[in-house]
Amino acid sequence: MYADLLIRYLHFVGILVLAGSLISEWLLLKPVHTRAELRRLSLIDAAYGLASLLVVGAGLSMWLSGGKPSTYYSDNPVFITKLVLAGVLGLLSAYPTIFFIRHSRGEPGEEVSVPPLLRWLVVAELIVLVCIPALAVLMAVGIGR
Repeated sequence: MYADLLIRYLHFVGILVLAGSLISEWLLLKPVHTRAELRRLSLIDAAYGLASLLVVGAGLSMWLSGGKPSTYYSDNPVFITKLVLAGVLGLLSAYPTIFFIRHSRGEPGEEVSVPPLLRWLVVAELIVLVCIPALAVLMAVGIGR
């Protein structure tokens, strides 16, 4: 019982860190950054990545060994949609992560232009991120069963 509570707690904390780091990225992004600023954004993005791993790991644990049988989730189209959106979230985050890592190297004061696509991808991530808990709420009230 306590292990189940801990896993659910870690899942919740991971979601909060993930959301906070993504919102921070969005708020801090501007058209031009110094490489030092991109290093800081890269650290925020690393927190986002680690939180994503925590959310996925805890979520898989709840799915496969939680209180409900795994078929409760596996047979639910709302849950499948939630998984697909989580995958989309991961794909959307790839380009910003690569950009931050690649362009944070070099002279700290050197300026780097940030492509508008990067900011749009972060906005798309935020939109997808808002949809995932909505699907979780639908599942919690029994929709999709």
